[in-house]
Amino acid sequence: MCVARGGFGLPSSRPHNSGLLRDDGEMGLLDGELAIVTGGGAGIGRATCERLSQEGAHVAVLDIDPESAARVAADIGGVAVVADVADPEQCARGIAEAHEALGGLTILVNNAGVGAAMPLHSYSDDDWERIIGVNLSGTFYAMRTAIPLMRKKGGCIVNNASLTGVRPTRYEAPYSAAKAGVISLTMAAALEYAPSIRVNCVSPGFIDTALTEIVLVDDERRSIVEKATPLQRVG
Repeated sequence: MCVARGGFGLPSSRPHNSGLLRDDGEMGLLDGELAIVTGGGAGIGRATCERLSQEGAHVAVLDIDPESAARVAADIGGVAVVADVADPEQCARGIAEAHEALGGLTILVNNAGVGAAMPLHSYSDDDWERIIGVNLSGTFYAMRTAIPLMRKKGGCIVNNASLTGVRPTRYEAPYSAAKAGVISLTMAAALEYAPSIRVNCVSPGFIDTALTEIVLVDDERRSIVEKATPLQRVG
């Protein structure tokens, strides 16, 4: 586990738009907020880190890949934290270290995810445990650590689920099951911690990232996905 600072160092006080500046020069919607994004080193996670920073938040980029976390943190002037969210101890330490480095926590985005594409009977025990571990258990572990840190001053949690959590896709049974669990976990937490902590999830369709490459690399499967999408294209 390690923490690294991007840009020119970490402010000692609550930051003011320390990352990318908005093009219009206006104050960001999230000015001064303190955010952790799991799986922030690539794909949707990276884009989330960049947007949070553009809107004024100071961001901790938590990722299993040290180089990816450091690269994104450097780009946005944030903090890089290395942890495997599927490991409860690593996840707890990572959230705690990010909280300490940021000087607080008001936003948690649970984005870390992994997947695979094969018939259900072809998944090994290790495949199942890894997919459930990162997507569902990792979300639970991060929330379990973050919620006590957020309860006094409040905050918000956004969990990245998936359309497959409500409309499963062929060959992704463990992933679909994990994301359905994320949706239920989100609803349960929202009931328990309102109004001080707002808990929501988003359920993206197919977005062209490294995670979906296992499906989209096949032209026939990509065509099926595009035809099932209202805009007839992948995001």
